[in-house]
Amino acid sequence: MPWRGSSITSMSAPPVTDRDLASAAATYFRDLQGRICSAFEALEESGTFTHRAWSRPEGHRLHGGGETRLMRGRVFEKVGVNVSHVWGNLQPQFKTQIPGAEESHGKFQACGISLVAHMHNPHVPAVHMNLRYLSTSRAWFGGGSDLTPTFPDAEDTAAFHDALRGACDSYRADAYREFKEACDKYFYLPHRQEPRGVGGIFFDQLASSDPSADFAFVRAVGEAFLGVYPQIVARRKDTPFDAAAREQLLVKRGRYVEFNLVYDRGTQFGFGTDADPEAYLMSLPPLVRW
Repeated sequence: MPWRGSSITSMSAPPVTDRDLASAAATYFRDLQGRICSAFEALEESGTFTHRAWSRPEGHRLHGGGETRLMRGRVFEKVGVNVSHVWGNLQPQFKTQIPGAEESHGKFQACGISLVAHMHNPHVPAVHMNLRYLSTSRAWFGGGSDLTPTFPDAEDTAAFHDALRGACDSYRADAYREFKEACDKYFYLPHRQEPRGVGGIFFDQLASSDPSADFAFVRAVGEAFLGVYPQIVARRKDTPFDAAAREQLLVKRGRYVEFNLVYDRGTQFGFGTDADPEAYLMSLPPLVRW
């Protein structure tokens, strides 16, 4: 798929361009950011989101920017919900790491939403959700969502997976199995020989013959997350806990930090695109122990 302004064709629909998809995806991600933040604020008793816009300065090799939203409170110890839309030229060392970047001579366009919530109560699971669109000489969607509890709860795990399964089933019959297996493989710490959490779904380089269907699936994942995770928080946020449980939470967060700094592709992409460090490092928790 050629660089900006090129056609993405479908047998059953008029041509969709990269510019069309990037614009529509960026609009959806901004809308989803607002609705997620509203849902989270409704659960929080002592905090609201702060908003900070960022952009690349004049003359920079990149264009565009984004908005970082951060909240710290009694329920959400730290939660970030960020959106970005950037385009320009990748640094040379990253051209071989991103599909199609060599053919596009480093030119790329990317937009997405990224969310990580670290909870104060050890019985409320941490969560991650990311949805993105990226184009070089090719174009695709990626993303997913996964749950990381300190104390896994069968009801929460089933509800989370059921919601994501519903989004996958609306896309194609084998999508949930494929994307769940990809999540289990990706969110794994080889040096610990343990999974990061109880999984979810993960997909990358999603580029079928029908880009509109791919985008509809991405939106379904966003809506599934918005439908299920606030319910889990509401169900668990007032569960009693003691100092020992809180200590376990902080140690579990150490695993999260290890994964995000060593293996996470989003963190690596943030470095490669010279994005706002506060945006792509917002996944790190405020307190952690090893």
